[in-house]
Amino acid sequence: MRRLLRVLAGVLPLAVALPVFGVNCTTQSQMNQAQRTALEQAARLLATNVQAGNVSAVREQTIAAVGAQFGGIATSIQSVDASIQRAAITVNTIYLLDATDLKSPADTQFFCGIAGSPLTVVVSIPNLPPGRYALAIVHATGVKNPQQLTMVLSNDPVGSSSWKLAGFFVKPMTVAGHDGLWFWQQARQYAARKQQWGAWLYYQTALLLLQPVDFLTSPNLQKLNKEADQARPDTLPGTEPMRITFNGQVLNVTQVHTGEFGGQLDLIVDYEGTPTPDPVAARAQVTAVMRTLLEQHPELHDAFHGIWVHASAPNRPNWFALELPMEQIEASFPAPEQLKKRG
Repeated sequence: MRRLLRVLAGVLPLAVALPVFGVNCTTQSQMNQAQRTALEQAARLLATNVQAGNVSAVREQTIAAVGAQFGGIATSIQSVDASIQRAAITVNTIYLLDATDLKSPADTQFFCGIAGSPLTVVVSIPNLPPGRYALAIVHATGVKNPQQLTMVLSNDPVGSSSWKLAGFFVKPMTVAGHDGLWFWQQARQYAARKQQWGAWLYYQTALLLLQPVDFLTSPNLQKLNKEADQARPDTLPGTEPMRITFNGQVLNVTQVHTGEFGGQLDLIVDYEGTPTPDPVAARAQVTAVMRTLLEQHPELHDAFHGIWVHASAPNRPNWFALELPMEQIEASFPAPEQLKKRG
């Protein structure tokens, strides 16, 4: 049960679950009117309270086990309510997940839809106890930053018409004004030009927007993941950092991803380097990381508005941070001495 709660609270990543007999998924079109109405009403009520920032009301509509560890959900609600206060709430998709025939908790896959169809959805939950669940995907649109709210609902008690929250997940529907399909199309163009850094970063943004939760997949999402894996550059930081030498010091780039700031798409870079009290020297070090990336991967110049760099050290997390537009990066400081490839 503890593992399940961590999954439902959005802490665990997708687990590859083994098929379990005696479970089934009913799609929205396959439900009878009573089933559909009960789930839509529960999802809409929860979404409306999230929209209003009414944390206490959401907690009252949450199963006891998750309500006892409500901090993560409360933080998610507080982070999203301001951006969707005037949004139109639409219950976009609902799946009814029946696991009442399980004899004990088990790694479980629900196959929703027609097998082999591009519209087939697979929901995978590890160590799932017997019960009736639902997955509701709600869209909050008509605002500058539309959001996708995904809820795991539990039939509490089983067999009643009552549905309560068992998990809550929030993802944006757009980044810098573009949806996931746009980023997928742009990623393919970068890949066709063999510009793998631009391709991989745009594929990751497409995945962020198109996959509502990590434990849901489909043939189209599998295709997107496959394309992203094929475009992944060997020089990306991963198990080993990407090493940049500047003024005799090795700077270890540990993470590269995308983010939206001021309505524009930026590249976000985290690295570890020796802190310096001199702000001019710190700026030079951070800008060296920016310039190295642009010189090694010129497509980044047009792919992003600018670069955010966060410098950390073992005892000094985020000791210096700087964001610069692309044109300012090129005019700032001399280029680093050299780039050592990963490993």
